[in-house]
Amino acid sequence: MERHEIETFLALAQELHFRRTAERLHISSGRVSQTIAKLERRIGSPLFERTSRHVQLTEIGRRLYDDIAPHHRAIQDAVAQATAAARDAHHTLRVGFLGPATGAALSQVINAYRDRHPGREVQVILEAPLSDHVAALRDGVVDVMATMLPIEEPDLVVGPTVLREGRILAVPSGHPFAERDQITLEDLAGKAAIYAASPAPDYWQEYHHPTRTPSGRPIHRGPAVDTVQAGLTLIGAGQGIALATAQAGQYFRRPDITYIPVTDGAPAEFVLVWAASAENEHIRAFAAAARGITPSGT
Repeated sequence: MERHEIETFLALAQELHFRRTAERLHISSGRVSQTIAKLERRIGSPLFERTSRHVQLTEIGRRLYDDIAPHHRAIQDAVAQATAAARDAHHTLRVGFLGPATGAALSQVINAYRDRHPGREVQVILEAPLSDHVAALRDGVVDVMATMLPIEEPDLVVGPTVLREGRILAVPSGHPFAERDQITLEDLAGKAAIYAASPAPDYWQEYHHPTRTPSGRPIHRGPAVDTVQAGLTLIGAGQGIALATAQAGQYFRRPDITYIPVTDGAPAEFVLVWAASAENEHIRAFAAAARGITPSGT
C-alpha cells in the first residue's frame, strides 16, 4: 500500500463520510472514491459498505483498520519525535547582558557551553539598558540574561555567578574627590548622586543607588539617566557623581571623569537569570557550563 492509500483509507474509516474525508485530506471526493476502489481491487474485497445514507466498514475493512491504525500512529509518533529531536539539536539559545565586562564573562560561558554541546548555537541578542535590565527576559526577547543582583522576583530564576567586582565612584575630574585614592559610602552624605531611571523595585535601586550612608545620613538623588553614556555625560559636565562597578573604570575611561575605588559596601555580583516559565534543557545546560567556570573578578 502506498502512503496516500493508507491515509485515505484510515481517514474514511474514521469519518465514514466521503466529503468530510476529502475536506480533511484536501483532495476531491472523486479522488477519495478512486483511491478506495483501487485499494479494494488490490485486496479483492470491499472495505466499505456504501448506501445513499451512510458508509460503514465491512468486516474485512474493520480488520484492516485495526491492523494498520496502531502502526500508522507509531510511525507518526516516531516522525514527530525525530522532528522534535532535530529542532532540539539545532536550538539557538538567545542571551543578553548588562555591562561590557559582563559581556566578556558571558563569552567564556558561551565557549564552555559550545565545547560541551557541539552543534548548539548561542546568539547574543542585546546589551540590556539600565532603564530595565530584565525586561527582555519577561518579553521573551532573550532566554538568559547576565545581569546584576539583587533579584528577588518570583517569576525569575537566579543562576550561577559569572562576574564579581568592586564598587567605584565616578566624579568630574575637577571634583575634590578626584584627588582621593579611595572613598567610603559615608563620604557621599549630602552629595547628589546620579541614578538609573529604572522601573526596578526599590530594593534594587537602594542597593545600587543608596539614599543613605551606612550610618543613616542622606545621599541626595541627582538626575536620572537611562544609559551609561548619558550618566557619564552628566558627570563630565559637573552635574553629579555616581556609584558604579569596576568595569566602568576599565571600559569607559574619559579625561573629564575620575574613578575612585569605594572601600566599603557589598561588591557587585553578576549572575545568569532566566524566566521560570521558560526554563528548558538548554538553559539548564548553559547554567551548568557557567558553574564550571570560576567567576571573573574573583
